[in-house]
Amino acid sequence: MKKYSLIIGLFVLSLQIVTAQATFIIDSLPDYTPPEDILYIAGDFQGWNPGDPAFALQKNGENKWFIVLDSMSTGTTIQYKFTRGDWGTVEKGEFGEEIPNRSFTFGNGDSVGIMIYNWADIGGGNSTASENVSIVDEEFYIPQLDHYRRIWIYLPPDYNNSQNSYPVIYMQDGQNIFDTYTSFAGEWEIDESLNQLYDDGNNVPIVVGIDNGGTERINEYTPWTNLQYGGGQGELYLDFIVETLKPFIDANYRTLSGRQSTAIWGSSLGGLISHYGILKYQDIFSKAGIFSPSYWFSDTVWTFTQEMGHQQNMKIYQLCGSLEAGSMVTDTWRMNDTLLNLGFLADELFVKIVEGGDHNEQLWRENFTEAYLWLFASFANELEQFEHSDNLKLFPNPAEDKLYLPNFDKNTINSGTIYKMDGTCVIKTVHLDEDFIDVSLLKPGTYIIEFKTNKSTFQGKFVKK
Repeated sequence: MKKYSLIIGLFVLSLQIVTAQATFIIDSLPDYTPPEDILYIAGDFQGWNPGDPAFALQKNGENKWFIVLDSMSTGTTIQYKFTRGDWGTVEKGEFGEEIPNRSFTFGNGDSVGIMIYNWADIGGGNSTASENVSIVDEEFYIPQLDHYRRIWIYLPPDYNNSQNSYPVIYMQDGQNIFDTYTSFAGEWEIDESLNQLYDDGNNVPIVVGIDNGGTERINEYTPWTNLQYGGGQGELYLDFIVETLKPFIDANYRTLSGRQSTAIWGSSLGGLISHYGILKYQDIFSKAGIFSPSYWFSDTVWTFTQEMGHQQNMKIYQLCGSLEAGSMVTDTWRMNDTLLNLGFLADELFVKIVEGGDHNEQLWRENFTEAYLWLFASFANELEQFEHSDNLKLFPNPAEDKLYLPNFDKNTINSGTIYKMDGTCVIKTVHLDEDFIDVSLLKPGTYIIEFKTNKSTFQGKFVKK
């Protein structure tokens, strides 16, 4: 009998050690917090859902918001933030700045006091969006889902001073791509990156950002269901982009509306729906930026990819970090191999695994420019036409160390010159002793290389990485 009592006692003790709980209490709130709003905790322990009713806070006897998290293993560390129901209302720092995820490690019966300084949507700080970023509509109607969503637009710096038409990129998680003020965990700085490219002499596109739906993000960014997370409204969301939003943008802005000038882009679940979009609507999109794609969400992604196949030419740029969780890296390579086996050409696909990269905005922000220049190479580096001149074909472009001139007869000329975009000469004499030009000593940026003969001027624009 004593033996069984000992076993039961050890079992009860093990339960006490294994499971733990903590009470999170909001000790301080901004005085402008709307009194009718509900507070929520969102974190990696519940899929970062910013308005999950199961994680809504309640008021205690002191009229303070609180929530008890239990059934956690002792020693478990969670990442979390507080919202008022969606990522547009996420908490901000003392000066309205983006703050890192909160972190907590469970002991047993802990009480955690929280101070919230600001909210993203009210009194949370100043917008970081550039002047050429604006809101198309705070509540653009999505008839396919009977929802409303904020739509952003980035217009190239020369849009209002020209009659040019531009390619368009449709990007998911719009609140995260232009403005730290509205972002969940920092912005992509798409506007700053494109403005810099423009200043360096590159052509840049129109970018349309579509806010995610907060609590509806999983539903809208997934074409299939997951037993744990639900989802499955992705097809309707893509129908919205194709049937409603794109026609509106094409009708109201100077766009190049054909498929060769239309791209779709996103990260995480946004990467998954972008993958779905470019394969499902190959007659609409010809380019996709697929960052840290959540292929894990449903195995149906593989059969879907097989069914769609390679119907038209396109370019797909896949990116992830080596430190991302789960099967991210192996799934990314598996998708690349799957597409190759379906008849995609090697030069239609690009895979980049960033050593030390993690699943966050920093990874996506730091790699956006390179991905854009690859996806839109013919547009971004479009050469100016010179009277009585021939244009050089340069490869690779962007270049790192060596720049090749395919089909150029080096015997017709001995040397050339490299200029910065403002006309400053950086290399006065470029020798063609080999079939390539050494550009390893150039600083990153955009350059013009020029060769002259008695009859012709050869010029080419290239980007040094």
